[in-house]
Order: sequence, then structure tokens, then C-alpha cells
Amino acid sequence: MSVITPDSLPNERPVKLKLGRDDLMMRGFIFAIALYLIVTLAFPLYAMLSKAFSTFQFDLSQIELQVSDESGKFDGTIFSAAALNEKLNAIPQDEMATSSDGRLSLTPLFPDFSFRSPVLYKIRGTTADAVYLIGSDRMTGTDWREVDSNTFRRIVLRPVQSFGFSNFTTYFSTPSLFRSIENSLFISIVSTIVTVSLAFAFAYALSRSCMRLKGMFRLIAMAPILVPSLLPGIALVYLFGNQGMLKEVMMGESIYGPYGIVLGSIFFTFPHAFIIITTALAISDARLYEAAVSLRASPWKTFWTVTIPGARYGLISAAFVVFNLVITDFGLPKVIGGQYNMLAVDIYKQVIGQQNFEMGAVVSVVLLMPAFIAFAVDRQVQKKQVALLSARSVVFEPKPDRKFDRICFTYCSLVAIFIIGILGVCQFAALIKFWPYDLSLSLKNYNFDVMDGGGWEAYGNSIKLGLLTAFFGTIVVFIGAYMVDKTRSFRLGRGIFQFLAMLPMAIPGMVLGLAYIFFFNDPNNPLNTIYGTMAILVIVTITHFYTVSHLTAVTALKQMDGEFESVASSLKQPFYKLFARVTVPVCMPAILDIAIYLFVNAMTTVSAVVFLYSTDTALASIAVLNMDDAGDVAPAAAMGMMIFYTNAAARIIHLAVSKGILKRTQAWRLR
Repeated sequence: MSVITPDSLPNERPVKLKLGRDDLMMRGFIFAIALYLIVTLAFPLYAMLSKAFSTFQFDLSQIELQVSDESGKFDGTIFSAAALNEKLNAIPQDEMATSSDGRLSLTPLFPDFSFRSPVLYKIRGTTADAVYLIGSDRMTGTDWREVDSNTFRRIVLRPVQSFGFSNFTTYFSTPSLFRSIENSLFISIVSTIVTVSLAFAFAYALSRSCMRLKGMFRLIAMAPILVPSLLPGIALVYLFGNQGMLKEVMMGESIYGPYGIVLGSIFFTFPHAFIIITTALAISDARLYEAAVSLRASPWKTFWTVTIPGARYGLISAAFVVFNLVITDFGLPKVIGGQYNMLAVDIYKQVIGQQNFEMGAVVSVVLLMPAFIAFAVDRQVQKKQVALLSARSVVFEPKPDRKFDRICFTYCSLVAIFIIGILGVCQFAALIKFWPYDLSLSLKNYNFDVMDGGGWEAYGNSIKLGLLTAFFGTIVVFIGAYMVDKTRSFRLGRGIFQFLAMLPMAIPGMVLGLAYIFFFNDPNNPLNTIYGTMAILVIVTITHFYTVSHLTAVTALKQMDGEFESVASSLKQPFYKLFARVTVPVCMPAILDIAIYLFVNAMTTVSAVVFLYSTDTALASIAVLNMDDAGDVAPAAAMGMMIFYTNAAARIIHLAVSKGILKRTQAWRLR
């Protein structure tokens, strides 16, 4: 009998998984949505980075000249523009660097030049790609062109593009620009420390006490999410500005600067920190507190040895989220920053104020670095926080303590007064005829059609943007999350998709908006037709807020047992039937949450759309900015409050609709 050895076995190819129609279709969906993210995120960012490293400078060696005598005769002598400049030093070397739209007159090369002179000039390029303008006519090539003196003064040289780090060298060698980095880091660090401390105390009071009105305090704490970041700046001007109600409190200091930015940042970042810290405190294990009591540890020692270590990952995560929000915010420092420069405002000034797109791209790259680092650290912290969960954990339930409950209630009341006060001041300002001289009530500030900013049409555009973003964004996000979570194998494709889905959270809105200018405003781009339309606003908003929506959808999908797909496959049912009849109804709460999240953020966003709107697509949040710039501060407050009431109404409608839909789709949960 022969013995079978491994060497005697036939050499066959490894078995490959045969892909069915469902697998191919699901991979196709992943490819399609990944392509969407590549076109709307990766390509624009690449265009922006290319712009940041693009340098433009005048090259006089590309131009040669001839000059006649006063009778108009040329002696054939050819002058190099570079040689003339080297001899006369008429144009300093530091003036050779310019922007992509730079122009350089050649008249300084001739000290005795007069446009009334009868002298004639000839000009040509030394290479076929040399470019210069005669008036508005673009000229290239090595052919001589003769002009009179009056025309010669209208000849300008166009810059030559190259790539390098000179833009960054210019940025870091300019004290006023470099100071923006220091200012942004200082404001972000101070705001983060204060906000996280206040939010932790607020969340601790709600989770560790038995005080009354916890639900009301939670609702109030979430109110700042419903308003654009410009609104607290307007309220602080009315409170502590030059003609403010409480300007004496400032004791001679100005609210226009770091004080105002920090106070406003605390207001609009508070709910974000509160949500994260509340989640961290909610997973505290009651057994640890029972052990502390058994060991007779004091409340103070228990706080530092049990509570803080248990919530440390939540605190760190909240800190990085707040830091990221503050350093990338544009609206608040624009309204109340005064002469205190911040990175996000520098981008706006470089692009809108000076039309220096290259330097705007450089500032965007600088702003991208701390934001990206904060995001990366935050993601690592969140992974560790998940690892703290245990199946044996016991939910902590606070015990009544009249003194402690009273202290917690007082503190939460003070925070609630601060939040309500900011909103109340804005509403009061919106109803006053002329602050501070005529305090009678009027609705004239709501006559937006006579103000700069886009009028009531801008408000309607914002609602349209919110609805379109919520509808299309929810579809794209949920389908993408479903495909990446349920597709079998295809590890590489799913990994790339996950990276693209997580990337938007690390990209500040100002950076993304500027990147869209470079990419979509290129005439050679076939997608150029959507530039300046509502479509590009919808796309940038969906992309900007894609990550949080994606994580919400993935979290909901992971709660579903994988057996659903196995059963559907064994019954030979296509995946889209399972998706429509099982997955969507089960995940309906998450789908509704994604929709309202996208709607609210579309109503309040400023930074992502400030470079992309046109006269026909002006938005309410942009109208607030433009009216404030024009000095119409009260109408700006009125428009800001309209955004708040719209978002509040949307939240109420969302709750009402959710109850009705969930009764039908979630009845199985009650069985």
C-alpha cells in the first residue's frame, strides 16, 4: 500500500470566494460612494495643497526690448529686461515674488520714460511660452511687436509659476500672520480648559445628584447647537460692547478681542463637551463607589480616585473636540475678534480681502495641522474609552443629598441663565428700534429685504439647503455605511472607504470651502457648471458633516445580528429586499437622527459655504455675517434668531414624526 505524503498531493490553486450578484452590486455601491468622497474631498484638498506650494514670480529674462531714438529709428541694439534691471536695480528682488494674478510694468526699467515721448519700443519673448499683456491682449512668442510710448506703459509682465516653500517662508516671516498661530493656540487652549471644566461640572451635577428639572437643564444645555457661532458674538457686543448694557463690568477692558472670543467659544462649544462627558459619566460602575464607601474613603478622595479616572477618556476626548471647534471657527472671531487675528479669519482676509489665494491656501495648511492632530488623538482616545465597558458593570444611581443637590441646582441654574441670557439678549436686540437711543419695540429689524445680506430669500435658501442636505445626505451616508459594514471580504476597499468617511471631521470648514474654489472653479473641470449653484452648497455641507453621520449609521448597523444576512442568503433573497424590509425599519431612529443632524448643521454652517455662495444662493447664516459687516447688527441678530427658531421647530417636528414612525417600525422592541 502506497503512503500519501504532502509532496505527492497535486498542486492546485487556492480556492477563491466566488462573488455573487449581490456581492458585486454592494461593491459597486462602495465604489460609487467612495468616488463621490474622492471627487468632493480628496481632489479639492489636493488642489488646495498644490496651490499652497505654487509660487509665482516675474522672470525678466523672458523679455527682450529695443528702443528707438526720438525720430523713431531703431539701431538694432537688443536689451534684456533682466540685464537692465540688474544695472539699474529699478525693481528690487523682493518685489519679483507675486500672486497668480500679479502684473509688473516695464516702465521702471527706463528712468527717462514719458508716455508723451515720440520714442518707440519693440518687445518680444525669449521663449515660445513667455507671456505679457499689451493692455488686455495676451501676447506670447518670440515675434517682435512695436508700440508707441503711450502703449508701452500699458505693457505688463505676467508671472511664471513654480513649486516650492517660498509661500510658507513668506508666511512665517511675516510677524502679523505668524502671530495668528499664537493667538489661535492661546484662545483654543484657554477656551478648552474653561469649557471642559464647566461642562464636566454640569454633567456631574446632572448624573450624580437628585436635583429637580434635570430634563429642562439638558434641553437648555443643547440650545447653542441650534444657532450659528456668530450669534454669541453679537450678544456679547450688546452686553459688553462700547454701548453695552453691562460695559462697566469690563472695567475698561474691551470685549473686542480675546475676552469676547473666549466667552463666545464657551457658549457654542459647551453642548459638544457636555454630550461627550455625560456619556463618559453614564458608564461609571456603581461597584467602584460601593468599594470606596466600604473602604471609608472621603467623597473628595472618591472623586479623584474613582470618578476622574473613570471619565478621563471622555474628558480628553471632549478637550480635543472643543479645541478643534475653537481653532477652526470663523464666525465668532470675525464678529467680535476686532484686531485680534485668528487663523480662520486670516484665510477669509487673504481670499476675500486681498484676493491672495496662494497665501489663503498656506494658512489653510497651517490650520489643518493642529486640527488634524487633535482629530487623530481624539480617535485614539475614543477607542480606549470603548474598551472600558464591561458586561458586569452596574449602573450608578445617585442618592438624595439635600445640600449637594441644592449646590448642583444652583450651579446648573447659573449655566442655564448664561445660555438663556445670550439668546435672550439677541432676541431683545432684534426687537429694539435703535439701540441704545430708542428702546421701543418694533419688527423693522425683520425687514431683511432692505438690508445687505440677501433678504428673506436667503432665509428660504437656508431651509432649502437644509432639506436637500438632510434628504440626499441621509441616503448617501446610510447606504455607504450599510455597504461598508455588510459587504463580505473586500478588506482593502472597505478600509479605503472608512478612511475617506473619517477624513471630513479632520478638515475645517474654511479649508474645505477654499479647496472647493480651487477645484470646482477651474474652467477645465467638467464639474465647473455646479460652481455658484445650490448643488455645490449641498455637496460641501454633506461632505463637511459626513463623518458624524457615518459613525451614527455604523453604530446602529452594528447592533443588528449578522444572522439576518445569512438567513436572507439561504432564502435566496437579494440584499436590497433585506435592506428595505428589515435594515431600514430597524435603523429608523438612527436615520432620523442623521437627517435632523444634517438639517441643523446646514442651517447654522458659515465657514464651509462662505466662499461658495452666489447672489442667487445667499444663505441665512451668511446674511448674519454680511449684515453685521454692514453695521446692521440688530437685523443680524434677528436673522440669527430666525435660524434658532427654525432649528428648534425642526427638532420638535423631528420628535413628533419620530414617535409616529417608530410606533410602526419599532413595535417589535416592545414584545
